Amino acid sequence: MGFKVGIVGLPNVGKSTLFNALTRTAAAQAANFPFCTIEPNVGDVAVPDARLDKLAGIARSKQVIPARMTFVDIAGLVKGASKGEGLGNQFLANIRETDAIAHVLRCFEDGDVTHVDGRVDPIADAEVIETELMLADLESIEKRLQNIVRKVRGGDKEAVQQERLLKEAQAMLEEGKPARLVEVSDEDAKAWKMLQLLTTKPILYVCNVDEGSAAEGNAHSARVAEMAAAQGAAHVVISAQIEEEIAQLDAEEAAMFLEEMGLEEAGLDRLIRAGYGLLGLQTYFTVGPKEARAWTIRRGTLAPQAAGVIHGDFERGFIRAETIGYEDYVSLGGETGAKDAGKMRVEGKGYEVKDGDVLHFLFNA
Repeated sequence: MGFKVGIVGLPNVGKSTLFNALTRTAAAQAANFPFCTIEPNVGDVAVPDARLDKLAGIARSKQVIPARMTFVDIAGLVKGASKGEGLGNQFLANIRETDAIAHVLRCFEDGDVTHVDGRVDPIADAEVIETELMLADLESIEKRLQNIVRKVRGGDKEAVQQERLLKEAQAMLEEGKPARLVEVSDEDAKAWKMLQLLTTKPILYVCNVDEGSAAEGNAHSARVAEMAAAQGAAHVVISAQIEEEIAQLDAEEAAMFLEEMGLEEAGLDRLIRAGYGLLGLQTYFTVGPKEARAWTIRRGTLAPQAAGVIHGDFERGFIRAETIGYEDYVSLGGETGAKDAGKMRVEGKGYEVKDGDVLHFLFNA
């Protein structure tokens, strides 16, 4: 199960620099001019999780395979993108394919790095992109409503539901608010997701600050934090410049560098964790002498569906899941110790997998 986060923002806010650091690659050309990223660069990054290494050490696993998250570096957007300005149409199409948006905002002063509007104002930058996404959604809704008129008149149930949801989204957007603020019932959740509106995607504001502000943030990032809180959105403070430097170091050097900078962890860790929270994700593990592996699922996933992340046959032929909580696995020295202490549970189809569960699935082939 792959989860894709689109890195977006105005030109020259540090998107490509951050992407390069996150994916430890120079695939995205970071240059001081708009649209240097034309095709979306895609990079898979390992999700940092100290629990996996701990489990692998106990089981003496030969291979350690972390969960992964996909980041997409999307071309810089400018005002008028919803009407095709700049690389607008391409930008909007690329966002549509992602699960969430990491909106990078310039929160640093640097006269050598040109801002497309000649000023540093992260709140105004955020509003530019949000406005373009809302305008694009409104245009899309108007076209869709026109296209389903006949089906609605004919009493088509799906079309009637779609029309109702589109009109709810339209009303919210016309108030100047993103469609993600519409309250959607469980019955409508699937149909709502199928609308693929840009402003329904969860958003994470990434405050790109100067090196000196990486630990505590600055006045610009504080304003973004207030905006995010008011919207019910998430935010993280990162120095793309620092992350780029860390990406060139080995683990020991990186740890020393972070300590010198007064940082407890790399920005990647914070960004991944924020992305997990944004998408409602959690991790379970499979552990043995051959490999220790982390698997990503959504919170609330039942055991058969969690098994299906490994292979469809596991879900179709699911019998039961042998389950050990992470803390029990570690404190009791592994699977055998957990069994002997009665801490291995047998769970059926209705079991809701918990974050950190160590699972072994039994299924009919």
